[in-house]
Amino acid sequence: MSEPASISSGIAARYATAIFELSKEGGQLDKLEAGVEDLAAALDESADLRDLIHSPVLSRRAQGKAIAAVADKMGLLESLARGLSVMAENRRLYVLPHLIAHLRTQIADEKGEVTAEVTSAKALTKAQSEKLAKTLAGRFGKTVKINATVDDNLIGGLVVKVGSKMIDTSIRAQLNSLQNAMKEVG
Repeated sequence: MSEPASISSGIAARYATAIFELSKEGGQLDKLEAGVEDLAAALDESADLRDLIHSPVLSRRAQGKAIAAVADKMGLLESLARGLSVMAENRRLYVLPHLIAHLRTQIADEKGEVTAEVTSAKALTKAQSEKLAKTLAGRFGKTVKINATVDDNLIGGLVVKVGSKMIDTSIRAQLNSLQNAMKEVG
């Protein structure tokens, strides 16, 4: 992780911990999770929201008003809305993507879940996803949520990332391994 990304992640982690703890104390983790997912979707879909959080032109007050309006319109949990307002006051809205990632991790840890980033050559069927989740749950001892993406450059097979662990069974990786082995012989 680069230094600026590491700093952003550290800043976001502090805000995420405060928001998470307040929500947990209030018994509102389900509402927090829904709000985080809604916020993530809005951030992915809205160029205006992305511009808002990165704008050096807008004043703290303007950013604060805008993010408060977004939070109100989305019906975000009070602890999350307040956290976003404090971030705006401190000119820290640019760490919002990191905040979302940290909150997702904390919520998943609390629920005993882990997310597996799965990349496959073709889209997984529901049955394949369920079987993979069950297999990974046995290996990691936690409920596994599958976040699947497709990369046709893999040719076939899967690349599974869970936390810092990676399992690469793709044809591309096997071909690369074979190529390396042939270079060593010749």
